[in-house]
Formats: sequence, structure tokens, C-alpha cells
Amino acid sequence: MNHTPTFSLPLPMVDLAGQYAKIQPELDAALLAAVRKGAYIQGPEVKAFAAELSDYVGGAQVIPCANGTDALQLALMALDLKPGDEVITATFTYVATAEVIALLGLTPVLVDVRPDTYSLDLDQVRAALSPKTKAVVPVHLYGQAADMEDLLELAAENSLAVVEDCAQAIGARYTFSDGRKAQVGTLGTIGCTSFFPSKNLGCMGDGGAVYTKDAALAERIRMMANHGQKVKYRHDVIGCNSRLDTLQAAILRVKLPHLDSYIHARQEAAERYDKGLKDLPGLQIPVRNPSSSHVFHQYTLQVKNGQRDALKSYLEEKGIPSMIYYPWPLHEQPAFASDRYPKGAFPVAEQLCQEVLSLPMHTELTQEIQDYIIHTIQSFYHS
Repeated sequence: MNHTPTFSLPLPMVDLAGQYAKIQPELDAALLAAVRKGAYIQGPEVKAFAAELSDYVGGAQVIPCANGTDALQLALMALDLKPGDEVITATFTYVATAEVIALLGLTPVLVDVRPDTYSLDLDQVRAALSPKTKAVVPVHLYGQAADMEDLLELAAENSLAVVEDCAQAIGARYTFSDGRKAQVGTLGTIGCTSFFPSKNLGCMGDGGAVYTKDAALAERIRMMANHGQKVKYRHDVIGCNSRLDTLQAAILRVKLPHLDSYIHARQEAAERYDKGLKDLPGLQIPVRNPSSSHVFHQYTLQVKNGQRDALKSYLEEKGIPSMIYYPWPLHEQPAFASDRYPKGAFPVAEQLCQEVLSLPMHTELTQEIQDYIIHTIQSFYHS
């Protein structure tokens, strides 16, 4: 870079303040209107947001809740599984995916992922099936769909529920072999998402939602999120208290119409990263699943030859943040340690945890900022 940069260092990993500044009048007005109504719990904005998100995802019923982890828990609660029932999921994911399985007295069964798209390895899913298997939880990691068509066929053959963890992939679209397209979260039995502030559609606190096309399941999930009641003070099932805050719903109503433009900005940023980094030896840029669009919640490299930590330190010295999602697979976490999963059980996930590195990715990335990041990475490899 031959000129004085217009940005300051260190760079942010996510620029939420910059995003807010661009839509500040809309957000401020929406928040003020919600405050003036005084309906802070289950206010009209919550119901309106649920209807608008339902339209966005193609008509599935949407049940807002307190956070993405609650969304996963509510989904599994609604399936009426019994203690000891097995639920298959990936070992390469955030802990919440398996945490809720264990919290409900179910048995999380971990499997490895594919080395290219990091989605569930379907051969391992098949091998893990048992008479106790009742559900499978695919994770749409980093912003693109898992290999859903084959998984849905496998689930149908074995009478399994499919609970999609799409916390990182809201807005991604999956294309089936017959040309049919659908939003992630609406492909399986139930979909779960998060509105954590850094997500592609993020609020200013915690928030989440559950999707389903099954009207009976939707009704059950609504009840469970509201202490198991359909009629006030009559509790038909054991539930919990998981509500999307009215102020957060007001924020999300403003941001939802911008979601596609946010996704487009991330995709353009990913293309710039690709162009600048694709030819560097020992560096693997993200592989796209041809059946899915990619909304790039994260732009995640694989750094080969044991250089990941050195590159991370080098970037930090230059004022560039990076993150490791994730440093340990679930089977190596103390909470999930088991003789069933010795070290080496899932070599792909274990290798990924040594190699993945996510670069800054957000809606406010400029060409100038990315040029600096790309040039810095190139310098690391050419030094």
C-alpha cells in the first residue's frame, strides 16, 4: 500500500458500529417507537418479526425465542424424545449443538465431517445409526448448507427427525437435484437459528428462532417456549421461558430487509479474499458446496504445514485480528470426553482444529482494508 490508510489499527473482527451507523435513523426510530408502546415482553414487534421472517424463509412457521441455544433445545424438546435416545451430530461445531442434546438427557453421538465443506460425513452418519437413533443435527457451518439431499433421504429411510443448526447460515439457499430451491432451516423437520449480534442477521443482544413447516410442531414449540402453556396459567406440557425481547425484535425488523444486501457484501468480500489468496502455497481458501449458496458468516482458511499459529501471530502484530473456529473438536472437550472417542477417532475434525483460521468478515469491509489484509498474508508467505 503506497498511501496513508484511511482506517485505524487494530482492525475489528466484526464492525457492528459501522453497520449501525448506516441505518441509525431507522434503528433509532424503531427502538423509540417500541419504548413508547411500553410492551417490553411479547410486544407487537415480536409477532410482526415472526411473520416477516416467515415470508423471507418461504412460509415456514417461525417461533422467536431468547437465543440460538434455546432454539436447539426447544426443537429437541418438541420431538418428545426419551432419555437415552441418540442424536447424531458433528464433532466439529460449537458446543451448543451437542450441549442441548446432553442437557435433555439424550445421548449425543458424534461423527466426523467432510474435509472440504466441513459438513457431516454421511458415511459416518450411516455407521453411527442404531435402534436408539432418533434424530440428526446437521450444522450449516460458516455460512453454507450441509449436504442435505442425501441426509434427508437417509433420515427418511430410518425415520429420523432432522434438526438443522443454521445459526451461521441464515439466508443461504439450497438447491436440490431437481432444481428446487429452499432456505436453510426449512429443509428438515425443524430449523434453528441465532440472532447473536455478530450473525449475518444480528440483534443488539441475544435472540433466536425456530422454524418448521409442521403446524402441530410449531404449536408445540410455541407452548414449550412459554412455560408449556397455550392458555394462560394452564400448562399442558413441561416447557421453559424463552422469549425474544421486544426491543430486539424491533431491531431485527429493521435489519431483515437489509439481509440480502448484507449477504451480497459478504460474498463480494469473499471473492476479493479468494482472488488475493488462492495461489499461496499451503493455504486453502473456502470450498463451496455446489448445492448451496454461501453467505459467509465466516471466511475460514485452512493453513497447512503447521503454519496456522505463526500466521495468526503475524497478523496480530500487523493489527489484523483472526479467530480459530474451533480450537478443539467436541470429542476432545472435557465435557464430552469418552472412551468411545479416543484421540484419532475423527481425523478430519482433529486436523481442521489445527489448521482453520477465520479472517475479518463483515458488511463494512472495504477494498482498502482487504487489500491490507491480503497484502499482509502474502508478505507472510513471501518473507
